[in-house]
Amino acid sequence: MDYQHIKIERGGRIAIVTFNRPEKANALNVRHIAEIEHAALSFRDDEEARAVVFTGAGKHFNSGADLTAKRDEHPLLTVRRRHRRLGERCIQALRDMDQITIAAWTGAAMGGGACIATALDFRIGADDCFMSYPEVLIGVNLMWQSLPLCVHLVGPARAKRLVISGQHIAGPTLLDWGALDEMVPADQVLDKAMDWARHYADQPPVAAQMIKRSVNAISSALDRSIMHMDSDQHILASETEDAAQAVQAYLEKRPPDFKGN
Repeated sequence: MDYQHIKIERGGRIAIVTFNRPEKANALNVRHIAEIEHAALSFRDDEEARAVVFTGAGKHFNSGADLTAKRDEHPLLTVRRRHRRLGERCIQALRDMDQITIAAWTGAAMGGGACIATALDFRIGADDCFMSYPEVLIGVNLMWQSLPLCVHLVGPARAKRLVISGQHIAGPTLLDWGALDEMVPADQVLDKAMDWARHYADQPPVAAQMIKRSVNAISSALDRSIMHMDSDQHILASETEDAAQAVQAYLEKRPPDFKGN
């Protein structure tokens, strides 16, 4: 695949994947998501890389869905359901990488960007970083089978606060909650992430990769069985009157009036 929205630097034991749409705060359109999935899968055949750092060009790690992109309006529900699972496949591809994965996170990790950050093994955050899940603000649920990833990191009550409120949660709080593994000034984030990458790349790779996969299997044993319908829930929620109200209120810069329909 010829990448338009990401850049991959390979060389030796550490690789760097950069989300490369800085003019859009690295927001995710369909092409961008497909490229991330393809890149994650490509590391199956990388015999050298033992750690992979994910970062964003410009000020932000990843700001989530590109709201300016054309929506999927395919007339067949069967096809729309398949299309909605692209993000789910992307997150699973990231989770399934054998290499140790590290987020070098500056600025925003919102929506799908937060899903990506939580799918990685470790997160090094800048003191200006923040996380939010704004899906609820437009009347839809969090999908991509990513709700369990948030719960595993911060616990049930804090996950509810993040996902139901849509609030921005700042770096110091994320560090306290366990969503960040370390926080440093913004100009040091990539260097610190590379320090972590070098440390894990120096570990015996077979043992390290087996341990990673075992920990993931233990922590996520029931995730897919519980969340397998979240894309269908998203289709249902997005077609409600409340979802239309949320979008209209957002565009008109006024408070929404939700009716529960």
